[in-house]
Amino acid sequence: MVRKVIVAVSTLNQWALDFEGNMNRILQSIRLAKQLGAKYRSGPELEICGYTCEDHYLEEDTILHSWEVLLSLMNSPLSQNIVIDVGMPVMYKNCVYNCRVIFYNRNVVLIRPKVLLCDDGNYRESRWFTPWRKAKLTEEYYLPQFIVSATGQQCTVIGDAVLCTKDAVIGYEICEELWNPQSSHIPLSIDGAEIIVNSSGSYMELHKAYVTVDLIKAATYKAGGCYLFSNLRGCDGGRVFFNGCSCISLNGNVLARTDQFSLVDVEVVAATVDLDQVSSYRNSKRSRCYLSSLNTEPYRRVYIDMTLSNNTAGPLTAPIVWQYHTPEEEICFGPACWLWDYLRRSGQGGFFLPLSGGVDSCSSACIVYSMCNMVVDSCQHSEEVLACIRKIVSDPNYTPADPKELCGRLFFTCYMATENSSTDTKARAKQLSHQIGSYHSEINISGAVSAMLNIFALITGMRPRFSVHGGSPRECLAMQNVQARVRMVMAYLFAQLMLWAKGRPGGLLVLGSANVDESLRGYLTKYDCSSADVNPIGGISKTDLKLFLKFAKDRFDLPVLGDILDAPATAELMPLADGELVQTDEADMGMTYAELSTMGRARKIDRAGPYSMFVSLSSAWRDVHPQQVAEKVKHFYRCYALNRHKMTVLTPSVHAEGYSPDDNRFDLRPFLYNISFRWQFNAIDNY
Repeated sequence: MVRKVIVAVSTLNQWALDFEGNMNRILQSIRLAKQLGAKYRSGPELEICGYTCEDHYLEEDTILHSWEVLLSLMNSPLSQNIVIDVGMPVMYKNCVYNCRVIFYNRNVVLIRPKVLLCDDGNYRESRWFTPWRKAKLTEEYYLPQFIVSATGQQCTVIGDAVLCTKDAVIGYEICEELWNPQSSHIPLSIDGAEIIVNSSGSYMELHKAYVTVDLIKAATYKAGGCYLFSNLRGCDGGRVFFNGCSCISLNGNVLARTDQFSLVDVEVVAATVDLDQVSSYRNSKRSRCYLSSLNTEPYRRVYIDMTLSNNTAGPLTAPIVWQYHTPEEEICFGPACWLWDYLRRSGQGGFFLPLSGGVDSCSSACIVYSMCNMVVDSCQHSEEVLACIRKIVSDPNYTPADPKELCGRLFFTCYMATENSSTDTKARAKQLSHQIGSYHSEINISGAVSAMLNIFALITGMRPRFSVHGGSPRECLAMQNVQARVRMVMAYLFAQLMLWAKGRPGGLLVLGSANVDESLRGYLTKYDCSSADVNPIGGISKTDLKLFLKFAKDRFDLPVLGDILDAPATAELMPLADGELVQTDEADMGMTYAELSTMGRARKIDRAGPYSMFVSLSSAWRDVHPQQVAEKVKHFYRCYALNRHKMTVLTPSVHAEGYSPDDNRFDLRPFLYNISFRWQFNAIDNY
C-alpha cells in the first residue's frame, strides 16, 4: 500500500503592514505550489500582516485587514482544490492569538492558535499575544460578519486540534513550540499525526544555522513523520534578518529546502513522500508504540472531505545533504540581503559611507559590494529585482551587468581627512573604492573643525589642546570628538545632496561602521560616524569582520583588503608623530578585541555579572595572574557602564551576534549606572 502525497513549504519576504504586497506574495506561493503538484501549501508565521508589526498587533485595524486579506485569498481561483494554511493574528474572547488559519475551497476549516510564545532574544510575543493554554481542547469561533456574508460559513473551530483528510492526519506547531522542551510534535506524533506543519519567524545569528535543522531532523528521527517547516526571509521592517531555510523532512532526513540568502521574494519547494513510510517507521519504534497505546486524551479531529494522496505522482523525493554557509559567507550575504530590503523599501537612491580605510568601514563597503553582486545575479532570472533596481537608479531601461558599474550608481564613499589622517589610510580607502567601483570623493574637514573650535574660543577665550601638546584628558577627548562629529554632519550633507548634484531624484542612506565590540565597550563618539541611518556591521565582532574581509579578498578579487587587514586599527584622531601613528584602538581601549569579545559573550550569553565573569575568566585565562584578570574585568565594567547611554541612540543594525548590546529590544538594561560597582568589585577582591 502506498500513500504518496506532494506537500509544499514557502519562504516569503514579507513586510510588516504591507497587506497588499503580502497577499500577492502568498498568492504567488500558492501558484508555485500548485505548479509543483502540491495539495498542501504551508507558509511562514504571521505572513498575512508581516511578523514585525509589534505594537500594531494591539490595533483592531491589523486584525481587521488580516481577515480582509484572508477573504481575498479564499476567493482567489488559485486557492481552489488545495489545502492552505496561513498565519495571522486572530482576536477571540477579547484576546489576540498568533494563529494558523487553515482553509479549503472557501471554507475556514481550523484556527490553530500558538500554544507557546517566544520572549527570548529579539522576541516579545507575550506583549501582544496570548498563548492557547487549553491543551487538546477546542471551541467554536464565530467568523466576522463580512466573512459570513461572502462565504455563507457561520463558524469554525478554534483550538488545539488536528486536521484529518480521508487519508492523512496533519498536526501543527508554531515556531517556538519546536524549540521548547515539551514540543507539540511529540504528543501530535504519538496521537497519529503523520504530517507536522511548523510556520516560523526565525532570524539569523552567526554560527547558528545548524540549530533549526538539527531540531527538525531530530524531531522526525525520534518521533517519525513528515515535517513541513516554512520560514520568513529578509528584513520585514526591523533589525533582524529572517533567514529562510524552509524545508521538508521525513523520518530524520531532509528532502527539500529553500535558500538561506536570496533576493527573491517568493521561493517554494515541494516533496513527494509516502505516508506509509511514516507508519512503518513509527511501528518499528516499539517504545513509541507503547506510549501511543497509553494515549487516553486524543486531539480533536477536524475532518475535511478531500484526499491528499496521489498515487500517480512521480518518484519519491530522495534525501539531500544540507550544505551550511561558513560564518564568513553569512556575513557576506545576510547583511547584504538586509541592506537590499532596506534600500528598496526606503525609497532612497543608494548609500553613502564615510570610508576611512580601516577594517570596519571597509567591511561595510564590501557588504554593499556583495549586495551589488547579488543584484546583478538576481536580475538574470527575477523581474521583481530588475524592476526594483530600475526604480532605485531612476532608469526604466537599465539592466545591470557588472557589479562594479552598479556600485558606481548606488554607492558613494568619501574619505574625510583631518591633519591627523595618514597617507596610508587615504590610499587604502581610494584603492578599495576603485576595486569595488564606488563613486569616491576625498575631502579635508580640518577647516570645519577649526571653525568649530574658533567659535568655542570666541565665547570662552580658551582653546583646548591635545594631550601631546599639554592639554588635559578632557581637552584631548573633546578635540578628538569634534573631528568625529564633524564627519557625521558632513556625511548627512553629502547624503542629502549628492544625487541632486548628479541630477537624480531622492537621497542616500548613510551607512555606519561601528562593530559590536566597540559598541559594547563604548569605544565610539556619540553622534559621530557611528550615527547613521543603518549599520550593516553593528551586530558583528571585530574578529569575525577580519575573517570576512579575508574571505571577501578572494571571492571578489579585492587585493587591497590584505593591506587593510595588516594595518593596525586606529581612529586617527590624535596628532601624528613624524607622519606615523601614535594612536591604536586596542591601546585606547585598554584591552584587545579578543578579550573584549570574550567578556562580551560572558556578560550577555553567559549572563555574568562582574564577580561571575572574574571567576570564569580566572579559570579560562590560566596564563594571566588573577590580579590582572580582576583589573581587566573591572576596567571592562567601568567602561561599559560609563558608556551604556550611547546604546540608546545606537544606529539600527542587522542583528547577527548573540552578545549584541542593542538597547532597542535585545539587550534590555539601564543606561545610568553607578560605575563604582563597589559591592561587586569587593566580591572580586575578597575572592
